[in-house]
Amino acid sequence: MRTIQHWIAGSETTGASTRFGPVYNPATGAQQAQVALAEPSDVDAAVQAAKKAFDEWRDVSLIRRARIMFALRDLVERHLDQLSGILADEHGKVFSDAKGEVIRGMEVVEYACGIPALLKGEYSEQVSTDVDAYSFRQPLGVCAGITPFNFPAMVPMWMHPLAIATGNTFILKPSERDPSASNFMAQLYADAGLPEGVFNVVHGDKAAVDAILDHPGIAAVSFVGSTPIARYVHQRASANGKRVQALGGAKNHAVVLPDADIEFAANHITAAGYGSAGQRCMAISAVVAVGGAGDALVAKLRDKARDVKVGPGREKASEMGPVVTPEARDRIIGYVGRGVGAGATLVVDGRGLVVDGHEDGFFVGPCLFDHVTTGMDIYRDEIFGPVLVVLRAGTFGEAIDIVNANPYGNGTAIFTSSGQAAKRFQRNVQVGMIGINVPIPVPMAFYSFGGWKDSLFGDTHVHGPEGIRFYTRAKAITSRWPDTDYADHHRAHMHFPTAT
Repeated sequence: MRTIQHWIAGSETTGASTRFGPVYNPATGAQQAQVALAEPSDVDAAVQAAKKAFDEWRDVSLIRRARIMFALRDLVERHLDQLSGILADEHGKVFSDAKGEVIRGMEVVEYACGIPALLKGEYSEQVSTDVDAYSFRQPLGVCAGITPFNFPAMVPMWMHPLAIATGNTFILKPSERDPSASNFMAQLYADAGLPEGVFNVVHGDKAAVDAILDHPGIAAVSFVGSTPIARYVHQRASANGKRVQALGGAKNHAVVLPDADIEFAANHITAAGYGSAGQRCMAISAVVAVGGAGDALVAKLRDKARDVKVGPGREKASEMGPVVTPEARDRIIGYVGRGVGAGATLVVDGRGLVVDGHEDGFFVGPCLFDHVTTGMDIYRDEIFGPVLVVLRAGTFGEAIDIVNANPYGNGTAIFTSSGQAAKRFQRNVQVGMIGINVPIPVPMAFYSFGGWKDSLFGDTHVHGPEGIRFYTRAKAITSRWPDTDYADHHRAHMHFPTAT
């Protein structure tokens, strides 16, 4: 059995690990590897390597850091198919979806290539007589990222390129369900010329997470995952004096108005709801059909859900792959049963799907519910699977109220041909990322990603300008170089200093 090891100080090691977790191929159901699960001493070894590397890395010139990021970007592009194949084999997503994930992560690396401009400070001459003021930003030290299974390449790349480009060193704790992409990225960093210890990977479960949250040598923690764990990470790491950004779960709504192009909306909602088997924090999982849009929309969604081609990620014909584990499959199936029991109309039932030649794979077909109410578990909970629910709203205002009453505030979308309605929607919904006729409004890398309410703990979003600010802290300098020929240059006053 192949063992996936940690990457510490520039090489792979099992360290002190004596426990191992299974890594499956979700399309076949077979275990393909085992991953070492870190002990606290492994986390400490990574911290010590990162601390040692930080002493030199923080002083590396911005130009050299940028050149390493350019080299990394080229290596990611060169190995795009290989990295995408790793995602397809361990996560289960189809190959085209995996490629899209890597490319979106690579965009953050491209943003980090501009670090000489992104770290430019400010300078003001003569803020007072013979006094100048200026500011700049400096790295924090050792930073850590704890990332989920659903985007094993992209979400870590939301974090480590900016942390490293700004002069920090980094420890990544990826999901133990699909860990290989992180080690592959560590090798690409080494090939790009990154010094040993600047980027480290520690695999593990809760023991590794807690060791990161508690370690005094780690200055900042970035997290993406479920809301309960995001809240836990934020509270525990903050209590230990760390800077924290913790992105939680989602229940993303698509509001469809009667004036929308129903065919267009149904196509994009189907892709946004069932892409990656619904295992996206930006997936559309709830549709609010307004007024007369409901019946026509549900009919279109029904036909399109039935046409989704479900199969293994490596097959070109596949549009949707399996879910990540048998436990995930069983949990999703359980939610479908609860929806039926609660009185929702099951329009498309994806339970019991069997893919020829992959009978042991973790497959669930697209599921579609109609006449769902806000009190049902299939609406309130983040199912994280290919389950799309449709609610009915009598008015546009009622639809906005439904979105705003939900505890999550990650992403939302509206489908309409009315600019006035779109403007009203974007101003009034209490959600961090909004799409107008765009179902998955993930911002480009030069903007920042993050939601509101129970979808974010801490006040800083990831990547983009907020990512630069998160991984650095500002210094403001006020300087005077007195003219020694000026007779009054020694004079000082006892009052609080004011500008003159």
